[in-house]
Amino acid sequence: MAAVPPGRRSAVPAASAPARAAAFALPGFVGRRRELEELRADIVRAGLDTLAGRKSGRGRVLLIAGRPGSGRTALAEELAAQLAGRYPDGVLRARLTETDGSPVPTERTARALLAALGEPVPPGAEEDELTQAVRDALRGRRALLVLDDAAGAEQVDPLLPDKSECLVVAVSRGPLTGVPDVRPCTLGGLDTASAVDLLERYAGPTRITCDPAAAQAVVEECGGQPAALVLVGGRLAALSKLSVVDAVTRLRELPPGDGHDIAGRPLARAFRLAHEALPAPSVRILRLLALAPAGAVDAHTASALAGCSVPAAQTALEDFEARGLLRAEPATGSLPPQYRVPGCLTALLRDLMQSQERPAEIELARARMLERTVRQLHSCRAATRTDDPLTRKRLAELPRPLRFASPQAAAEWLRCRLPALLAAARLAVQDGHLDTLARRLVSALTRALTAHFGAEEAGPELYGLHQLVLDVAQRCEMPLEKAAALLNLGDLDARAGRVPTALGRYREALDAARQAGDPYAISRSLESIAASYHELGDWQRAVDWYGRALELRLTRGELADEARLYGRLGAVRAYAGQWNEALRDWRAAAAACRRLRDLPGHARALTEIARVQEYAGRPQEALRTCREAVECARQAGDDRLRAAVLLRLADMLERLGDPGAAGEHRAAAGELLVAGPDGPPSAGHAGAAGPGSAIASVPPPTEAEGYLRNQ
Repeated sequence: MAAVPPGRRSAVPAASAPARAAAFALPGFVGRRRELEELRADIVRAGLDTLAGRKSGRGRVLLIAGRPGSGRTALAEELAAQLAGRYPDGVLRARLTETDGSPVPTERTARALLAALGEPVPPGAEEDELTQAVRDALRGRRALLVLDDAAGAEQVDPLLPDKSECLVVAVSRGPLTGVPDVRPCTLGGLDTASAVDLLERYAGPTRITCDPAAAQAVVEECGGQPAALVLVGGRLAALSKLSVVDAVTRLRELPPGDGHDIAGRPLARAFRLAHEALPAPSVRILRLLALAPAGAVDAHTASALAGCSVPAAQTALEDFEARGLLRAEPATGSLPPQYRVPGCLTALLRDLMQSQERPAEIELARARMLERTVRQLHSCRAATRTDDPLTRKRLAELPRPLRFASPQAAAEWLRCRLPALLAAARLAVQDGHLDTLARRLVSALTRALTAHFGAEEAGPELYGLHQLVLDVAQRCEMPLEKAAALLNLGDLDARAGRVPTALGRYREALDAARQAGDPYAISRSLESIAASYHELGDWQRAVDWYGRALELRLTRGELADEARLYGRLGAVRAYAGQWNEALRDWRAAAAACRRLRDLPGHARALTEIARVQEYAGRPQEALRTCREAVECARQAGDDRLRAAVLLRLADMLERLGDPGAAGEHRAAAGELLVAGPDGPPSAGHAGAAGPGSAIASVPPPTEAEGYLRNQ
């Protein structure tokens, strides 16, 4: 069993390694008929619960066990292709092991599965919450989950659906002790006929048909392992004058190499055979692919790693695919081809790189790759701002391969490359030797995600990226960057409803900002702490912290911020029923807006003053102030704001017993909104901030990662 070129895998969504897509048959899949029959029979086999007379509480789990290179993933994909019609809710895929052999955190897998299912992914949620969300999302669905390269039962068990309508196909090196009622399908080598068929598909029929005995000898030397057979077939295809007998002889001469057990020797020898046949310029490109994040590589990545041209890198990648050293990913729109390093070859490539490359050269290759990625991300973000002359000029200065034809093309690239980009950011931070590049990469990726998808949609990814910034800032003792990361994490926690957690982060950010001596970061932290207490209903503490932030702004003469903070103080005091204090603060906000010549902000402040006056039992004053707000909105030329204030005035008149006047004002508001595309404003619109206004009832989120802009 194996896949022949071009390899096919599922498309990867924006946020994750798993994917939800229709299953597909692997081209050139051979053999494994007995194993497929066993697996299909195991689906309907009575489990222990059924034999005991109990209804099964979980979906059936099929386990395909085998060593890397045995074709275990290809068998899982072939099974998924055959069963896809039974599972109308689609096929979900997730790889549970990193390219360096470490297990993928379960919370990351759960996030990716939720994204693939189209379910909301709460930023910063804990593992238990996320895995429960996955089980809830799968309840009532008929889906098939392929969990590839599981390191142990602790990775699989939390993701198992609660109901029996779903099927889970797990792929692992050995038995998953701890997952109940699982019988492994253990893979050995292919049968001789299937193995020869696979070898022929790569090497071509002529030499295999002419010397069947030598072909069978190749199968024996490879132990029937599909990955080893593919590599030998790739070498035969590349060297037309090489006989099958010569390949057998060379295989027998090659040592297995250090660090590989007995079962791994055929693959290690086949890899050496394929490697030594490569052209000299390609050898270095191949071994440096061990640095490719998440094992994903395109011509840009290979070019940066090896320091060669993009066309030369593309030629090398196509040659590697033909030789079975890479698998081609399915084509995505207009994007350049992307390839993946087979998992069974990752360790071999890493050993080869470490034995042939000096540590300084490896570090330099990684730095080149990160620098190229940063430039691509800058170009990706700039594609959303082509109306800016300066941005257009900077784009024109970039090399043509780094430019994107349109914002849609840039978004498509970002969505498809996101798993590799996130992996690159994590690896750069973990490395610890390229912290400046790591910070630049995380900052560029953060801004690109926000520009294309918005802070709300990209929240789960942004949370992880800000955590990476925090890790670097703590390691390098950079208090300003630490404050920025904590503020951003706090904002995401607050949006997710984890206000106490957000409050703790804001307090830490305040300490870091004071250590850095940055007044903006200090004020931002003070405001965020106040907003958290506001959300928690602790009005007195909210007033206290807003007052501290206001005091800082007053000493700096920042009038727009003064107006905003006076407004927030007025809102909190109104919630607390402190009418006189609220009026004083809102009047101060209105005065600041007048000095700023901010007519919309002034109108909003007047509307809030009218609201407080009405609550305080001063209806006539409230009416006069509200009419003043209407006139101010008219002078501002903002029909939508004017309509909102008119509606507020109409509500006030109706409560005061004048329905006729209230109806006239509602009719006037309706006329103002006839041509408006957004429909009637909400009741609170008059108190909400518009673009450029100094007044806001709710503090707008601020991306503090702007601190990293010049790092």
